[in-house]
Amino acid sequence: MLRTLIKNIPGVKRFARLVGVKGWHDFLLDRLPKHSIGAEIGVHLGDFSQEVLDVLAPTELHLIDPWEYQPATIYQNAWYGGKAEGGQDEMDARYARVCQRFDRQIQAEQVKVHRGYSTDILAQFPDEYFDWIYIDGNHLYDYVKQDLELSLRKTKPDGFIAGDDYTSGGWWHGGVKNAVDEFAQHQTVHLLEIRNRQFIFRRHPAAGSLEQP
Repeated sequence: MLRTLIKNIPGVKRFARLVGVKGWHDFLLDRLPKHSIGAEIGVHLGDFSQEVLDVLAPTELHLIDPWEYQPATIYQNAWYGGKAEGGQDEMDARYARVCQRFDRQIQAEQVKVHRGYSTDILAQFPDEYFDWIYIDGNHLYDYVKQDLELSLRKTKPDGFIAGDDYTSGGWWHGGVKNAVDEFAQHQTVHLLEIRNRQFIFRRHPAAGSLEQP
């Protein structure tokens, strides 16, 4: 509990990185390109979004989340289900908090907040638009599989697809792990690393490119 409170103090993660203390996401952030175009599926309160801004300084960061309460029993232990005790009002408050948190970056058109489902939002972008996409949305297998496949279309050759909660446990009953393991067999991606329940893939280079994954 104390560790969680400390790490949520503004500036703590940035300071820890400066003095060489590694966080769960650092190995991902070390691989992702700076000054890039990225998307995060599943934003919650924007903590990872803040890390991305601090470390990568992206030219565009697209934050995608419906902030929609899910009352079904399967979601009783999810942040957007049973853990959102205030129901939809709480989800609306989280959305407002994210918009306020990144107001300066939104005004500068560096951050774009998209309130909606990933399938609807990503479909609005051209194929091969993003340098990277980070997936932390609905953790059930069908949804993770859908996000992975859509991200493959929307990332550039040599682009990255990463995500959270690669584990056989959780309320999602291994949905993330199962979808990622299946996706790893895809001929157009290379699994770079799995660590700290995070995974990261890289798309193969475009035909004729000499660059290796």
